[in-house]
Amino acid sequence: MFIRSELIGFGHYLPKKILTNDDLSNMVETSDEWIRTRTGICCRHIAEDETTSVIAGKAVAMALENAGLQAKDVDLIILATVTPDNTTPSTAAKISRDLGFRAGVPAFDISAACSGFVYALTLADNMIRLGQVKTAVIAGAECLSKIVDWTDRNTCVLFGDGAGAVVLRAKESAGLNTDTGVLSTCIYADGGQFDNLKTNGGVSSTQTAGFVEMNGKEVFKHAVVSLSEAAETALKNAGIAKEQIDWLVPHQANIRIIDSVGERLELPKEKVVITVDHHGNTSAASIPLALSENIQAKRFKKGDIIVLTAMGAGFTWGGAVVRL
Repeated sequence: MFIRSELIGFGHYLPKKILTNDDLSNMVETSDEWIRTRTGICCRHIAEDETTSVIAGKAVAMALENAGLQAKDVDLIILATVTPDNTTPSTAAKISRDLGFRAGVPAFDISAACSGFVYALTLADNMIRLGQVKTAVIAGAECLSKIVDWTDRNTCVLFGDGAGAVVLRAKESAGLNTDTGVLSTCIYADGGQFDNLKTNGGVSSTQTAGFVEMNGKEVFKHAVVSLSEAAETALKNAGIAKEQIDWLVPHQANIRIIDSVGERLELPKEKVVITVDHHGNTSAASIPLALSENIQAKRFKKGDIIVLTAMGAGFTWGGAVVRL
């Protein structure tokens, strides 16, 4: 008997406040044209009175409803975030409390920045295939507006807030690449790139959250290669050819990076999912947000092969192949 992790529910949530490029031009020296041409971003959502646990909880609740399940049916919750409500306990534990998950269900956060969702997917898939849990919720949620320096035009124009979630369920399968569910995952890190994308604060260093700092040229250079190679490795491990890809859902950081990855994978533009234009970079939330939005819009269909790929601070990166 072979066990796969089937994707059975999707949810997302975006805060109500929308910050446009024109709004930003009144805050820092920038313009709508400057931001659009360099990043592809038109607007982003900003959480005002909501915390990460609140927006993540709404995405998780939607995913459970979409799956036809209740909180009592869940055996595991993993939240990918770099903007937790508290240093401790985990924000996942807070979601567990707020949504009424059963006592004893494992709940924890992981910090892998923009790769967080792929990391969480990898962990949950492994636990399901080992038989440790049957139903898992994985979410990515960020309130990046809380760690952005709104006087730094090189970074403040990039980021937004939001949350996405996916419900995974164990399913017996043939163990072939024609199965539905998670077909392969791969994750990596290179701590030597630590200083190229980071916050300038932390609990044990400055006792503050700090603000995001980024070496844009280095991030761009590594992102295109890492995103492409992770996708190619995940495809190879799954036994899936590039020609079989129905959709590429890359981390939504920058339209130029996304276009370059699509070209390296030899995919037509219509197969590359773009949400960065209206989300901005939502870090760990970007991939589950894109998945849920496109499921809701009925753009994806049963049986579609979707490649996920992400890179973020650390540097961390990874990829996955799933069949709906």
